Amino acid sequence: MITFKYARWKNFLSTGNTFTEIQLDRNPSTLIIGENGAGKSTILDALCFGLFGKPFRQISKNQLINTVNGQGTVVEIEFETQNKQCKVVRGIKPNTFEIWVDGNMINQSANARDYQKHLEQQILKLNYRSFTQVVILGSSTFIPFMQLKSQARREVVEDILDIKIFSLMNLILKGKVKSLNTDISENKYQADLHKEKVELQEKYIEDIERNKDTLLSQKTTLRDGNEEEVFTRNAEVKRITEENQTLLDAMSSEDKAIEKRDKLKDIQFTLKDKQVRHERMITFMQENDDCPTCEQSISEDFKAKTISQRTEQVNELTTGLLQMKTEMDKANGKLKEFKDIAKVINDNSIKLAKLNSGITELEKFNATLIEEIRQIESGDVTKTDYEKLDNLKKMCYSLDSTKSKLKEDMLYYDVAKNLLQDTGIKTKIIKQYLPIMNKLINTYLSSMDFFVNFNIDENFNETIKSRFRDVFSYANFSEGEKMRIDLALLFTWRAIAKMKNSTNTNLLILDEIFDSSLDATGTDDFLKILNTFDKENVFIISHKQDMLIDKFRSVVKFEKVKNFSKVA
Repeated sequence: MITFKYARWKNFLSTGNTFTEIQLDRNPSTLIIGENGAGKSTILDALCFGLFGKPFRQISKNQLINTVNGQGTVVEIEFETQNKQCKVVRGIKPNTFEIWVDGNMINQSANARDYQKHLEQQILKLNYRSFTQVVILGSSTFIPFMQLKSQARREVVEDILDIKIFSLMNLILKGKVKSLNTDISENKYQADLHKEKVELQEKYIEDIERNKDTLLSQKTTLRDGNEEEVFTRNAEVKRITEENQTLLDAMSSEDKAIEKRDKLKDIQFTLKDKQVRHERMITFMQENDDCPTCEQSISEDFKAKTISQRTEQVNELTTGLLQMKTEMDKANGKLKEFKDIAKVINDNSIKLAKLNSGITELEKFNATLIEEIRQIESGDVTKTDYEKLDNLKKMCYSLDSTKSKLKEDMLYYDVAKNLLQDTGIKTKIIKQYLPIMNKLINTYLSSMDFFVNFNIDENFNETIKSRFRDVFSYANFSEGEKMRIDLALLFTWRAIAKMKNSTNTNLLILDEIFDSSLDATGTDDFLKILNTFDKENVFIISHKQDMLIDKFRSVVKFEKVKNFSKVA
């Protein structure tokens, strides 16, 4: 059983920087009152956030921080379970999450989810959904059991009956089945592979015993053919090598040819430059009568003589340039020949590389053939061949044995799978509790003067008979009648949890239940049920303080002072 003792919080919602503390195990019944917005329902969000990291109402985590102070949000929950004193501390800005057991903080996991999972599964042994179905019922965001989907209903009941372990076992089993299927596939692959190897080895031995001469002839012919091919290729290698050497000798004068071409280029450039200068002088003499430098006149005799001399030199240079072009064409032609020879040498080098590579592979293959021929000539099947066959058969036998073991394991897993499915052992357990559940539900409904025959089946579908035994569903009833059904289910789950000691707790908080759908008669009937609870601490949040204040052992009033909520 979980006995909640204290809940305290600060900088949480409308609460300021001073801790607000509520003792949860002091009185059997406590009425929490206050005006709208005074902070009455803060205790619901504080409990859910402290234990599960999320509020009871549909608000974001950042909205839990007090907007005035903007930091330092802290919630602490103290409780006792399994004879251990526990405390959970959770905060925002800075983010903190600590679990203390008997004064020692549990080592925090690197993953906050794993730390939370440890709290829910190992310490509290209930999750958020079960907590909000068994411990807290709020009028604003509470989703009644009858409005949950079938799978969610099942999860709640599994938590209450403490049979969720079967779901965890089923999850683990799925992983084992997946691994086992992988092992079976690998075993089949290896078995088929080794069987094929056995067949090949048996055929090899049979071929050697029956076809020794044929094999010897085939391998010898293949070896001789390879040797002939090696000889041919070696001859080709020799021919190409000699050809390359001849071509290389022919290219020995390539450097001199390049040097000659470069000299011819220089001479050609010099002659061309001289020709251009003479032509410029001729043009100058033809176009000018005065010297632009000294401003003296140029005589006609000097002009004629200069033009004649320069023209003669230009003619000589033109003839020289023509002869130079002829020599340059010869030099370039020679260099092109060298280039073509270099390409042939490069192509021959590629052929040589291919030939040498092929010769190497043929020689390796022949070495293998020679060893095989030697083994065939040395006698019949060797001892090593039989040992190899024997080892392969032993491996096949071992794989067959493993296959039988894997099939046997899969058979056990199939049985376990059937047992752990929702329709298996969990349904058997639920069916045993269904009569008790239905009896308790109808008892609580009768206590609230709601006389119907309410039944749920193993799939948690309801059948409600009323009036003249007509069949109704949950949706057919008024809001007040639905509230009675929700309360009856809540009390039933708490009673079952107490029997199972699974989600059994001293705490029950009801938020504005009397302020919505219950009439005066329903309220009185509900309070009668609460008075029958033993060793439980019930907190009722309500606006009907005038109507209820004298019916509770303790009253806690919240008020807001300067925009901060506090206990009055």
